[in-house]
Amino acid sequence: MKLKLSASSAKRVRRAAATAAAMAIAVVALPTGAEAATPAPSEDGRVTSGWNDYSCKPSAAHPRPVVLAHGTFGNSVDNWLGFAPYLVNRGYCVFSLDYGQLPGKPFFHGLGPIEDSAKQLDAYVDKVLDATGAGKVDIVGHSQGGVMPRYYLKFLGGAPKVNALVGIAPTNHGTTLSGLTKLVDAFPPAGDVVDQVGPSLLQQKEGSDFIKKLNEGGDTVPGVKYTVIATKYDEVATPYRTGFLDGPGVKNVTLQDLCPIDLSEHLAIALTDRVAWHEAANALDPAHATPTTCLS
Repeated sequence: MKLKLSASSAKRVRRAAATAAAMAIAVVALPTGAEAATPAPSEDGRVTSGWNDYSCKPSAAHPRPVVLAHGTFGNSVDNWLGFAPYLVNRGYCVFSLDYGQLPGKPFFHGLGPIEDSAKQLDAYVDKVLDATGAGKVDIVGHSQGGVMPRYYLKFLGGAPKVNALVGIAPTNHGTTLSGLTKLVDAFPPAGDVVDQVGPSLLQQKEGSDFIKKLNEGGDTVPGVKYTVIATKYDEVATPYRTGFLDGPGVKNVTLQDLCPIDLSEHLAIALTDRVAWHEAANALDPAHATPTTCLS
C-alpha cells in the first residue's frame, strides 16, 4: 500500500529531513577530547601547552615554525591538545590559529566561507614569520584545515611562504559525508539549513563550486611539498581517498598501510593517533624520517 501525504505533512517531513541532515553533519564533525596536557596561557589567554609562544625561535634542526589549522567545528586549542605538545617536545616552534568564526558561535570555528578563512591564514602566517624570523612555515591541517590552506597557496600567493602542507584526513576533492550529502540533493531545504550552520559545510561537499575551482588546473602549486594522511575508517571525508592529491611532490598515505590494526576514524586520526602524528613529523623533517609502525 502506498502512503500518500498531504502537502502540509510532506512539508513537515522535508523539514525534519533537513534538520536531521544538519544535525548529522554537526555530530560527526564535532571534536572530542584528546591527550591531557599541562596547561599554559597562550598569547590571547586561551589554554595551550607549550605552543603559541611568540618568543620561540626555530632551531637549526627545525628551522621552520609549524602552523596548525583545525577542522570544521574545531578550534585552535581543542583540535591540537595531543599533536601540538608532541611537536613541541620534538623541538618545533608550534602555532595554531582560529579561523572561520561566525557571530554567536563561540568555540566551534571553521564555519565561515573558506575563502575568508584562507585570508585569515594569510595574515596569521605573516604574523608567525615576523615573530620567528623564519623564511617559511610548514602547515599541518586536519579535515577542512588540510584543504583551506590550498586556497591560500593557490589564490592568495602563499606558496613562497610555505615549505610543506600536511593534510590529515582532508576534504581535498569534496566529501559525500558517508552518503548524507545525498539528503541535500534530494531535499533542497536541507541545504538551506546546513548553510545556516556554516557556509564551509556545503563548500566541502563533493562537486561544489568551491571544490571545482580549487582543483581546476591541478591539485598542487610548484615549490610546496604535499603529504596527505588518510584513514580507511573515515566517516566524514568520504570516500577516504577524496583527500589524496595528484601532482609532483605529493605523498599520499593510508594509515592502515602503516599499521593494519589502526582503527582511527576522522577525529581520532588527528586527536589521538600517534601513528599519524609520527608520519606527519616525518613529512616535516624527511631528512631524519624513521619508519612509521604501530609502535610509533
